Amino acid sequence: MRKFTLDLDALTRLINGREQQENWLDLESGSVLSLPAEDHYSDERQQIELDPERYSQVPNLDIPQRVAMRESFLFTLDDPHAHPLLSAALTGRRPLRAFDYEIEAFPAIREQWQAYEIKQLREYALNWLYELGIEPAPDKLPLDTRGIPRDILRRLSKSA
Repeated sequence: MRKFTLDLDALTRLINGREQQENWLDLESGSVLSLPAEDHYSDERQQIELDPERYSQVPNLDIPQRVAMRESFLFTLDDPHAHPLLSAALTGRRPLRAFDYEIEAFPAIREQWQAYEIKQLREYALNWLYELGIEPAPDKLPLDTRGIPRDILRRLSKSA
């Protein structure tokens, strides 16, 4: 597996994004190219077309996937007041908008939902990267303590 230092938070925002743009992960550098969907002639688009093996389009969750994520969240919820309202919201005409509207009445549950959504999106991003043969490098590398005097190490560990 190849290792890249990636901004997983930014990648999950792109996966969950609703913008009308295409995002492409450069499989050699780990950077992301963002292109408007109607852009057909830019230099970046030509780079992608000339070397398609180098780039992979960042997937966006579609509406059924977004609804399914909210439904799976409801299985973790045991609030007798919020559960029926949120469940009914997901069966209506505009399920995402209705869910977001109804959950505003329950601030603690909204926080639970946001944490759940972040966790699920991160897992989705990691699975996608794994399928591409990419393993994100750790955000912070461990400190190499060889040759650092003990009193300095003690001060460094206090500030962390």
